Amino acid sequence: MVDEVAFADVACSAARFYGTGVDYPTPASGYFEDHPTFGRRWVSNGRLDSRRRQEAEDAARPQWRDHTAARVVLTSAGVRLLPVGAREWMPFDHVLLTGVANEPPAVVLSYSTCAPLLLSGPAAPWLGVAVEHLHHSSAY
Repeated sequence: MVDEVAFADVACSAARFYGTGVDYPTPASGYFEDHPTFGRRWVSNGRLDSRRRQEAEDAARPQWRDHTAARVVLTSAGVRLLPVGAREWMPFDHVLLTGVANEPPAVVLSYSTCAPLLLSGPAAPWLGVAVEHLHHSSAY
């Protein structure tokens, strides 16, 4: 933004909290058996299939994902995040902020339009206080 003022430029670890669609494993597991009466046949492994389905469901549940180091710039308009290796900044505007949870050495920022953002590292507690202050002062 043109009128945006930067207050801090720090390095943090970042993650997002969300779930994904379940990617069930295929094909079914099992083995070929040479049976004396029935000949060569496929024998399915129900226990292994069940365990693989459960693992896929567990992996899809909401959890902290996309853990990465990132450059974080706190501005008058929001938090700007540039993950390591990324070319585009991810904007998190103060007007969309719904909550700040300081849990040293981390802060969780919740937004109305996207998954929560976890920032951790030495600068994270200060960022949480500063973001909350900027959010409340922009509401007036």
